[in-house]
Amino acid sequence: MKIAGIELRWVRLPLKTPFRTSVFTEYDREALLVRVRTVDGVVGWGECAAIREPIYSSEYLDGAVRILRDLLIPMIQRLSDVTAEKAAAAFRAVDGHPMAKAALETALLDAQLRRENVSLARYLGAVHSRVSAGVSVGITTRDELRDAVDQHWHKEKYQRIKLKIQPGWDEEPVRLVREILGSDAALQVDANCAYTLDDAEHLARLDEYNLLMIEQPLAANDLAGHAKLARRLKTPICLDEPITSAAAAITAIECGAAEIINIKPGRVGGYLEARKVHHACAERAVPIWVGGMLETGIGRAANVALAALPHFTLVGDLSASERFFTQDITPPIVMRDGHIDVPDGPGIGLEPDEAALKAATERTEWIPFPAKVLASWAK
Repeated sequence: MKIAGIELRWVRLPLKTPFRTSVFTEYDREALLVRVRTVDGVVGWGECAAIREPIYSSEYLDGAVRILRDLLIPMIQRLSDVTAEKAAAAFRAVDGHPMAKAALETALLDAQLRRENVSLARYLGAVHSRVSAGVSVGITTRDELRDAVDQHWHKEKYQRIKLKIQPGWDEEPVRLVREILGSDAALQVDANCAYTLDDAEHLARLDEYNLLMIEQPLAANDLAGHAKLARRLKTPICLDEPITSAAAAITAIECGAAEIINIKPGRVGGYLEARKVHHACAERAVPIWVGGMLETGIGRAANVALAALPHFTLVGDLSASERFFTQDITPPIVMRDGHIDVPDGPGIGLEPDEAALKAATERTEWIPFPAKVLASWAK
């Protein structure tokens, strides 16, 4: 592909209700979108998963912008012919910053596949036309939790409930939700690194509630601690934060720290690496699922395509747009009978709704490719 320019677009979408984890509370989704335009007029979109401050991960929005503007986009300009695969290879020269890399790689991949009239799902190797939908419930009050779980499970028919937990808010909400759902319904918890190994005895009390998993109970870099905790719990441990690549996933599995893996495309650097993680886990018979980060429809549609690969046997964070947003920036991702259809159009399979996108946009920055770059591509 020959690239004419790249647009960075800052958008803000208010959440229908605040979403609280053990780390922070989000009141709206502040997202950085990346739009690639080719010289022949094809457009591709990507979404950066980073949030405004480096409190959930070391990446943050302003830092991602700098990496994109000063490093990654110039790398694209030096390629003789641009593909997402070549870009991903070039990006390996930059240490870290997977969310910035993922946003640009996805936009390039979207444009590339649109030109080829191939869906992202087909390109990645999807085998399903629809995927099960799961919902994540933040830290809240007992009454609000009861109402939310009843709504999501009994009325909306989500296939799995995930509860955010932290010290002081763990066994009680799990007990309450088990009473609402029954003993066999798909229920898991996510601690976002809120505990230490000293809490092992307390966490073991969750074993009696037949949980699918406990996600990321200890610090992200504490693989040894997770391995020790895994030997003390009956509930499988799932890792999220330390899974930054296929190699990282293999290390976590082989040292006994992870019995389940949560794959977040933004955290691993994009959908190309996410596919590698999928394959690595499949080879080792380790269950996996697709994690979410309150994406807009752009990131959400791409995540659904990824979840249609064969080894995603567990329900992911793939809720409908209406779970978080009154108005998404794309046509809404819709759930029917507990499932979401996999987009089958070219690229990620949908495009922004122009009116909704305009309403959500705070500012844009267009980065045209220099004339000498375009001239070199014309030769």
